[in-house]
Amino acid sequence: MVIPKMAQMVRCRIGYFTLKCSNRVVPRVFLPLKYQRLCFHTSWLLNVRGKEVLMPSLSPTMEAGTIVKWLKKEGEKIEPGDAIADIQTDKAVITMEYDDEGILAKIIIQEGAKDIKVGQLIALTVEPDEDWKSVELPSSTSIPSAASVSVSSESTESATPPPGQQNLAMPALSPTMTSGTIVKWLKKEGDEIEPGDAIADIQTDKAVMTFEIDDEGVLAKIISSEGSQVEVGQLIAIIVEKGMDWKNIVLPTTTAPVKSSAPAPSVSKPAATAAPAGLKPPSSGQVYGLAVKRLLEEYGLSSGQIKGTGRVNRLLKSDVLSYIQTNNVQKVKLEAVSPKTTKADAASRISAAAGKPSSYEDIPVSNIRAVIAKRLGESKSTIPHSYSTIDVKLDKLIDIRKKLKVENIKVSVNDFITKAVAHALLECPDINTLYQNGQIIRIPRVDISIAVATPTGLITPIVFDTVSKSLPEISETIKELAYKAKEGKLKPQEFQGGTFTISNLGMFGIKEFSAIINPPQTAILAVGSGREELDSSISPITRMTVTLSYDRRAISEDMAADFLAVLRAMLEEPTFLAVKRARNFMNQVE
Repeated sequence: MVIPKMAQMVRCRIGYFTLKCSNRVVPRVFLPLKYQRLCFHTSWLLNVRGKEVLMPSLSPTMEAGTIVKWLKKEGEKIEPGDAIADIQTDKAVITMEYDDEGILAKIIIQEGAKDIKVGQLIALTVEPDEDWKSVELPSSTSIPSAASVSVSSESTESATPPPGQQNLAMPALSPTMTSGTIVKWLKKEGDEIEPGDAIADIQTDKAVMTFEIDDEGVLAKIISSEGSQVEVGQLIAIIVEKGMDWKNIVLPTTTAPVKSSAPAPSVSKPAATAAPAGLKPPSSGQVYGLAVKRLLEEYGLSSGQIKGTGRVNRLLKSDVLSYIQTNNVQKVKLEAVSPKTTKADAASRISAAAGKPSSYEDIPVSNIRAVIAKRLGESKSTIPHSYSTIDVKLDKLIDIRKKLKVENIKVSVNDFITKAVAHALLECPDINTLYQNGQIIRIPRVDISIAVATPTGLITPIVFDTVSKSLPEISETIKELAYKAKEGKLKPQEFQGGTFTISNLGMFGIKEFSAIINPPQTAILAVGSGREELDSSISPITRMTVTLSYDRRAISEDMAADFLAVLRAMLEEPTFLAVKRARNFMNQVE
């Protein structure tokens, strides 16, 4: 409805209103609900329809992202080109910039929320002259459920902390991280924290990384002790502002340390409603986390027995605990769960009875090894692997390497291989690809991942833009990355991504092997050791075997053969690979 002589259109949520315009009084009118959505306004009197800010696509392969940090707060003004948030993609942490001016009115997706799909609403902005406090949330907004935000149900339902107190949750330090282990606290309770201070070393599924705090304050309470494995989003510590009494804090009632056991029922009589072991009711299809799964197993319950109260058919830990307490459910004994005694159990009991030490040792699997096992299994079961093997003569390469060493340029055979692979990928772009969502994505830049063995598992740091680097630069980069990997100091952007992988076991004396593809890459090169042989003229030569594992969905046999032929030609005539830093004696090679 349009009111004469009014400078703007209005929408009324209440339905009746009275306005004074000039010297006239506009009578109260009723605006039907179906017409309210057709109007907008810029007045402080009514709610403002905000401008949607969607999760951007910050890399060619990005499907979802994690909000690492909001760089603007609600109510702050945004100028064109301002950075408003740090977003973790499938490649690295990238800063999201805003192209228009306005005011950040409402943050929809909070920091730490994982797997936010590209195109999903994450915030609302308004024009600079609008009242940002009255912004209206669109009715079609899809706010991620508890299943899509990787936050533990046992820690996020705590009450809002009092003013001056900040509840610190386990951060997501890598795109694939679902839980982490607190290796060491670098601050003690009562220690002051300055912006940028490191407070803890946390082992993710990739490496041991340092957790830094951007605000100042005092570490008031450590919730999760060293060695605790904590799910992303679960409370690990409490921080208060400087000047506050850090000993006087409010602990969330629904949050407990990770390793604490579930509360025992107050009545010890048997539960009539508990299902016997092996006869549990069928699962209800409800979504639940690891903490809920552990409780169900400990008490012999099935998700079909308990009605979840979480959003999107989610079963919460509080639902299970309430059911256990209401029905006086007792924990299931371990002997009742196992259908029969295994040989290992019998052997351990005999050893214990005889006073002898056990004949086996349980070695805990690190987060990194667990993730490697999962991904390698997925790779072998979902990617149709094909293999092509070729032999390469290394005599000229070894000769050039010796001459470079005389010039005090120390490079390894692996450095030559990395350089040659980069140029071969440039010549054969069909190998430098990714396979995602049923599509082959050709990457223009060559970023080679180098497999490095560490005490906690295998990791693949990346030599970015390998083609543009000289042999000494490649050598120095690989040494630095290998050192960081073994010390657990790699940054996420140093091992996330890559377009091709090299796995070299030649230094361990391995003659030949096949490597498993690291998705979404489509190929990996396995390099064996050099060995002395006799050629057809009974002359001694040094030969090396390389095997290309490739995704048959993206790479055909002829493409793989072309790549290996180009690679062999470059390694057998490696003059141009060293030309940047060895021009003074390259003419002597021929």
